[in-house]
Amino acid sequence: MLRPLSTFVFIALLSAKVLAQSPLQQPGTVMKALPLNAEGVAVPPTQPLTPGNVAGINEIEPAPLSVNPIELKPTGENAVRLQIFLDHMNFGPGVIDGKIGQFSELAVKSWNEANGYPIDSWREVNLAAQRSVPNPFATAIVPAVVKDWVNPNLPYKKAEQAKVKRMSYRSNGEFMSERYHTDVPYLISLNSSSKINNLSSGDSIIVPNVSAFQIENLTGAAFKEDEALSQRHAVIDTKLNQVRIYEANLRALIVADPEADTPARVANQSLVAVFPITPGKPQFIRYGKWKMQNAVELPVWRYDQTLLDTGKRSNNSLNIPGGPNNPVGVLWCGLSKPGIGMHGTSDPETIGRSRSSGCIRLANWDIVRIPGMLRPGCSVEIR
Repeated sequence: MLRPLSTFVFIALLSAKVLAQSPLQQPGTVMKALPLNAEGVAVPPTQPLTPGNVAGINEIEPAPLSVNPIELKPTGENAVRLQIFLDHMNFGPGVIDGKIGQFSELAVKSWNEANGYPIDSWREVNLAAQRSVPNPFATAIVPAVVKDWVNPNLPYKKAEQAKVKRMSYRSNGEFMSERYHTDVPYLISLNSSSKINNLSSGDSIIVPNVSAFQIENLTGAAFKEDEALSQRHAVIDTKLNQVRIYEANLRALIVADPEADTPARVANQSLVAVFPITPGKPQFIRYGKWKMQNAVELPVWRYDQTLLDTGKRSNNSLNIPGGPNNPVGVLWCGLSKPGIGMHGTSDPETIGRSRSSGCIRLANWDIVRIPGMLRPGCSVEIR
């Protein structure tokens, strides 16, 4: 059946109106209220996200909105685009792999909360991702420093690990996957198994277009108290498997557009960041309010099997050197409860899916952001 020309004109104008609506803000540590346009959508800065340490952008056109409507959970490249946007906004979606699972959905809900949108809405965050991440993929070069951080012969037995200089990556593929906040299977899907399994320095591969986690910049630094960051507050939710970081003064901001015929929205401007975690085993979780005592890069881990099994220290232990494959990852944030802290992990793909022996685990690319958001002296509540 043929439609009148006016119908097609109306549809075209409506589509143009939807596409023209702007997303929200660029990545940042602290969420800020943004001005709204006449449609009630926040207007962001227009500077696009850029990849970290990449050479040449792999130009891939965004999927048309007719394929992935902005009101629905995205799939395909739009799902990758959304995960990258959330990652840049410090609302961690977990492993970037194009699969919108539990952590990506929780990140969307938290982002909506911080910006005053309906918790279960996909529209505003999809618009933000469409505008802020025009290219979800980039071409990255395997850097020369890979030789310093990869040891294919890294032992598995703890007694042997205690003798090595560093708990390095076991392959160049593992190095590159963690560098770009993903896992080896997803890199294989973007490239090929033969390429990822035989990577060398100088090779180029397709990766998610995120800012690179540059492990070579870690020096073993110990972070001190900070006038502002030590006043912040973190809530570790062991039911949702999230750590939520707040400004010191908890408050909600009423965001209203006097020219829009829509109700005001309440933005939780105190919510700074959200990251997925794995909490400790239920019998070892220490619920309550604690203080962060220290924050140290590339920590040495005291391996005590008795402590892992019972929660009590023994005199029989080993010191496992620092590195990305250290079981506590690349950063340790100790709490005022002895033996308990937030830390990284050697297995980011297991975050939220397996239990640690008492601490709170984050992916290495997430835990390294903590000193920029929290410092010793801040309060940490475990619920």
